[in-house]
Amino acid sequence: MTAPLEGLLVLDLAQFLSGPSATLRLADLGARVIKVERPGSGDICRTLYLTDTDLGGDSTLFHAINRNKESLALDLKRPEDMAALQRLVARADVVVQNFRPGVIERLGMGYEQARALNPRLVYAGISGYGETGDWAHLPGQDLLAQSLSGVTWLNGHEGDGPVPLGLSIADMLAGHVLTEGILAALVRRGITGQGALVQTSLLEALVDLQFELLTTHLNDGRRLPARAGFRNANAYLAAPYGLYPTRDGYLALAMMPLAQLAATLPLPALTQFSAEDAFTQRDAIKRLIAAALCQHDTAHWLARLRPADVWCAEVLDWPRLLQSRAFGLLDMLQTVQRSDGTPVHTTRGPLRIDGARARSRHAAPRVGEHSTAIRAEFDL
Repeated sequence: MTAPLEGLLVLDLAQFLSGPSATLRLADLGARVIKVERPGSGDICRTLYLTDTDLGGDSTLFHAINRNKESLALDLKRPEDMAALQRLVARADVVVQNFRPGVIERLGMGYEQARALNPRLVYAGISGYGETGDWAHLPGQDLLAQSLSGVTWLNGHEGDGPVPLGLSIADMLAGHVLTEGILAALVRRGITGQGALVQTSLLEALVDLQFELLTTHLNDGRRLPARAGFRNANAYLAAPYGLYPTRDGYLALAMMPLAQLAATLPLPALTQFSAEDAFTQRDAIKRLIAAALCQHDTAHWLARLRPADVWCAEVLDWPRLLQSRAFGLLDMLQTVQRSDGTPVHTTRGPLRIDGARARSRHAAPRVGEHSTAIRAEFDL
C-alpha cells in the first residue's frame, strides 16, 4: 500500500528531541526526510547518552528519534552550503527547525526567507516558550519547561514538593503537536495552494497536556488542587483512584463508586463514606483499601474485581509488558539496521492506517551518509 505521505519531501533542520520527533512521525507516515546536520559532529543528540550504551558511535536516543531519515552534511555558515540548502528548500514540502528564536533568521533561513524561495512551503518550528516575551531566549529544555508549566505540582504526594514526570514529555508532546499542525497545513495547501507557518513550543504543549485539569481550575474559583497524601495518581480525582500494593505486586484502581468497591472487595468499612467523602477523606479511604489489597496476590484481585466491572489493572514493568501476549499482538517493536551493519531494536509508529502499521526502512543515518547522493540528485 502507498504510505499517506509518500512523495513529500521534508527537511529536518532540528536537533535534540522535539523537532526530530516530529519529522520521525512524518517519516513513519511515508515522507522522505532529509536531516541537515553540521559536518563532523552532526546533531548534538548523537552524543546525548541516557546510559553507557553506544550503537555504532551514536546514542540510543539519537537512534530512537532519527530512524528512517537521510543525512546531508551542511555548514550553514558557509555561503556555498547555504546556497545548497536554499536550492533544496525551493523543492521541499516541509521544513522543520527548533533553533532558539532569532537564530535561524540570522543564519538566513527564517520563515520569510524560506517562503520567498518556496511560497507553497509548510515551515514548522518549535521553541521553548514562544518567540517573544521574557522567556523566549531561555534554553528550551524539557525539565525547565516542566518546571515553568505547573505540571510538576500534579505528581508525587501532597507535601513532596514538585515532582517532574520521568520522561521527556515536553519534547515528545511538542513533536506530536507540531506534526498535527504540519498535517493540517498540508491539507490546506492541497485545497488552496498556500504554504503556512506552523509554530508551537514546549510550554504550549505542556499547557495543552493539562487542559482537562486547568479547565477545572479556571472554572472552580482558581482553587489549587490538592494532591493526595497517600497513593496519589491524580490531583483532582477522588478515592479510590491510585496504585496499591498487593501481596506480590501492584494494582491500579480507577474511578468508581465506593459502594461498588465495598461490595466487591468486600470491604464493609467503605460503606460509611459518601460520594463527597471520597474527595474530602480521600487519604483515609485509600488507606483502608490498601490494607485490604495487600492481603492477596494481584491475580486474586483481578479475578474478583474484573467480573464485577471494577476498573482495575495490574501494574507492569517493561519486562512484563514486553512479554505479554496482548502487547505482542500490537506488533509495536522492530529491528532496523544501519548501513554499517549495526542493528537497533526500537519501537514502531503508534498509528495503523488501513489496518497496517508502518515499518521503518533503515536505522538512523551516520553524519552526512547521504550527502553525495543528495547533492547529485538535487544538483546542490
